[in-house]
Amino acid sequence: MSELTWVEISKKALNHNIQQFRRLIGPNVLLCTCVKANAYGHGMIESSQLMLKAGVDWLSVNSLYEARALRQSGIPSPILIVGYVSLEGIREALKLNCRIVVYNHETVERIGKVSERLKKKTPVHIKVETGTNRQGVLLNDLVDFAKAIQKYRYIEMEGLSTHFANIEDTTDHSYAMLQIQRFKKSISKLANANIHIPIQHCANSAATLLFPKIYFQMVRIGISSYGMWPSNETYVSYQQERHQGYKLVPVLTWKTKIAQVKTVPVGEYIGYGCTYQTSHKTKLAILPVGYYDGYDRGISTGYVLIRGKRAPIRGRICMNMIMVEVTDIPNVSIEDEVILIGQSGNETISAEVFAQWAGTINYEVTTRINDRIPRVVVQ
Repeated sequence: MSELTWVEISKKALNHNIQQFRRLIGPNVLLCTCVKANAYGHGMIESSQLMLKAGVDWLSVNSLYEARALRQSGIPSPILIVGYVSLEGIREALKLNCRIVVYNHETVERIGKVSERLKKKTPVHIKVETGTNRQGVLLNDLVDFAKAIQKYRYIEMEGLSTHFANIEDTTDHSYAMLQIQRFKKSISKLANANIHIPIQHCANSAATLLFPKIYFQMVRIGISSYGMWPSNETYVSYQQERHQGYKLVPVLTWKTKIAQVKTVPVGEYIGYGCTYQTSHKTKLAILPVGYYDGYDRGISTGYVLIRGKRAPIRGRICMNMIMVEVTDIPNVSIEDEVILIGQSGNETISAEVFAQWAGTINYEVTTRINDRIPRVVVQ
């Protein structure tokens, strides 16, 4: 490996996670995996190809540029764009055969006109607001919104969706249950107006793991397909409610190499701001990775793994460098492999542990890994 920093994506782990979800939801429910934000940092193209081979039915992205990249890479599967598509971008989205999530009359009108000109059937998914109060059509406006869509002969109302507000943040799922009730009410209101939408979907990773009764016709899993639990609360709830040995296997390993090894005397400062001073003769390893690459600058008490041992960070994280102490690790040399996230020997640095150091969540840890860093598929 000539690269100084790279991310390894385990084909075996990803396939394991997808197959578990396939068994969990059964053969009659569509499995849609979310590959937005560079597949949560795992590499959108690489992960999408592996997922489709593992049995995923649909892919979802946030933006048009992500959908464009998937199509340019030869991905043929259904693509659902869950984020906002500009009015100017709708024509391209339709030509790329994407499904668009809709909640604005302006978007519907533009889709209607473009699809008419293209003489192209265009499936859309209505996003209904059930309590997150981001994107979405208010429940009282839903029927009128759907009827407005019906005016356009080339628009097909294929899907109805919503999104949970706090299902991952608590073991008390009363608010999630309220949102489910509102979603079911939206289905009933449309049915009473003789509007039947074939694909209803609301289950994200946490809901898919916790609530089999709300799979409807499709589930949308995100972070858990990459082997990470949405939260500790979700894991605890799963153990309490499902009592099954469902094991998620992390897909990502983030690696770098040692660029220099040197010994500094007692009393020397390390790094910017002179924030760390040696109390003993100290052997340092200099790593060619920093906050530009996505390694959080606020981490000061973390460590990396070298030769299966913990090497603590010394001094501030730099833009392109990290200094770690290897005094107690024998035989460390230049270009030794370093684990930033992953396993080495009996030691592991999970995205969750890294998130604790950085005061954030595992989602942010992996998605912030610079997308210019190579993603390499390994077995």
